[in-house]
Amino acid sequence: MPSIREFKARLSFYITESRAGKPVEITWHRQPVARLVGLAAHDDTGLARMVAQGELQWSGGKPSGSAIQLPNSNTSLAAMVLEDRR
Repeated sequence: MPSIREFKARLSFYITESRAGKPVEITWHRQPVARLVGLAAHDDTGLARMVAQGELQWSGGKPSGSAIQLPNSNTSLAAMVLEDRR
């Protein structure tokens, strides 16, 4: 059980331990105050199901943006959003 000071100094080590399934209890004045536990692997079954059913298309790359053109405009919606964010 590491103290808060030790936990901060060796954070990467304790995250690796928790990811390996070993819960880490953190103490303050020798009293347990927190527990770090690893999370289960992320489940993408919803997206995988949508791709399999043809509801979604994705090649694994970064999205390129929308090609939607608004009426009376020569600028794509994606370009408008980017311009608005500047």
